[in-house]
Amino acid sequence: MSEATDLARGWLARGDSDLFSARLIATSSGPYDTACFHAQPAAEKYLKGLLAFAGQPVPLTHNLEELERSVQRSIRRRISRDWT
Repeated sequence: MSEATDLARGWLARGDSDLFSARLIATSSGPYDTACFHAQPAAEKYLKGLLAFAGQPVPLTHNLEELERSVQRSIRRRISRDWT
């Protein structure tokens, strides 16, 4: 297994843990703001996992919009490289 794959799996496992907590809280009696608190870092870690899997640098940010733009750029580069 490659280093990028191992790094991606680590990010995804941590995202799964946050998402598990968010779902557990959201399907109980709350507090629902805590469920939202856990959902944001889950999304962040999944995006970082995608970047790591693509062999891209993982930025030190919690900004989901910035991470989403990085993933889009990574996908565009890969498609461009693989289809030209």
